[in-house]
Amino acid sequence: MEKTFSILTLGCKVNQYESEAMSEIFEKRGYKQVDNDEFSDVYIVNTCTVTNLSDRKSRQFIRKSKKKNPDSVIAVVGCYSQVSPEEVKNIDGVDVVIGTTERDKIVDLIEESRESHKKINIVRDLKNIREFANTTNFDSNNRTRAYMKVQDGCNRFCTYCIIPFARGPIRSRTIEDSVREAKTLANRGFKEIVLTGIHIGSFGMDMGDIRLIDLIESIAEVDGFERIRLSSVEPIIISQDFMKRAVKTGKLCDHFHLSLQSGSNNILKAMNRRYTREDYIEKVSIIREYMPNAGLTTDIIVGFPGESEKDFEDSMKIVEEVGFSRIHVFKYSKRKNTKAALMQNQIDGNVKKERSEKLIALGEKYQEIFEKENMKKSQSVLFEEEHDGEYYGYTTNYIRVKTKSDANLKNKIKNVKILDTGEIANCEIVGD
Repeated sequence: MEKTFSILTLGCKVNQYESEAMSEIFEKRGYKQVDNDEFSDVYIVNTCTVTNLSDRKSRQFIRKSKKKNPDSVIAVVGCYSQVSPEEVKNIDGVDVVIGTTERDKIVDLIEESRESHKKINIVRDLKNIREFANTTNFDSNNRTRAYMKVQDGCNRFCTYCIIPFARGPIRSRTIEDSVREAKTLANRGFKEIVLTGIHIGSFGMDMGDIRLIDLIESIAEVDGFERIRLSSVEPIIISQDFMKRAVKTGKLCDHFHLSLQSGSNNILKAMNRRYTREDYIEKVSIIREYMPNAGLTTDIIVGFPGESEKDFEDSMKIVEEVGFSRIHVFKYSKRKNTKAALMQNQIDGNVKKERSEKLIALGEKYQEIFEKENMKKSQSVLFEEEHDGEYYGYTTNYIRVKTKSDANLKNKIKNVKILDTGEIANCEIVGD
């Protein structure tokens, strides 16, 4: 009888990539993947620990899974298990605990736990880890856009963030190995590649003079890919040289998820973000000098300890000054073992909620402005999904669109005209 497994993925694009890599390992060992709500022999929870909510979701899924199949083996992997291995191990129903390394052993560990009826915990200390662990992922479920992990770890130690403890110091994948995987993905028909990592702006800093732009140029030379997209980057990587070289490749998408977190210099300093609002606005100007129609998305935290009304207003103002195409708003969540958790002047939950709602409303206003401006221009779209005769995709500057078509548009790049605004804008194909 065929063995089955299910993976619940919480958190970032890196986790998504690593889940797909684990799926590939299971399938090569004769397992069949099923949906999260189905009966399964094995349940894997690939956890996130950025917020308390992430931890809670992980625990809820573990309990639900054990109810579906009391005889199942449950493995918990990822950031939550890395920073709180004993806490995870003590959750009723957990059989295997793996951190953010050694996922390649997951099938062996699960089968060992099933045979021995013992709990297994192999979470390693990350302090001295220096090598990038390759977890190739060639069989993505998405046949149009491929994610490729090129970096792991973070050395920044922002005062609110637990990730350096969950992921360890920065490690970069070699350019040679990255290009090798990129060629395989291109040969399998992918048109777009997304370079992802925990802190991809630090790519190459552990390898001497190599930097992210060197990787982008090398990937751009791979035949088959028509687009390269970046996951979240820090403002520090943007420079005249970076943008000049990026534009020259002809393949880097004009979309940057440029991490901000606050528009207040006081709060940025308290967060240990290492740039000012003025630095950030200067980087935005450089991007728009080379990519005038670039989509700029960002993350902003409200209610950080000590955030005054003026500090919050500074965040509101920078949204207006930059004109982001989309913002993701997070209410500050206290994380154990971070400096911010010990800070005075923690903000009341009702204040966080009110500030979050105001910032979200402002972000939606500027998203609509950005989309209206793009209605005047021809846009290039890679169509990725089809549902009931409607095809969905993204413009290079990351506007999600849809159109009806009798022809098969999946994995095709077409020029379109955007017809309206909204969470998914309608569009029509032009010049075909």
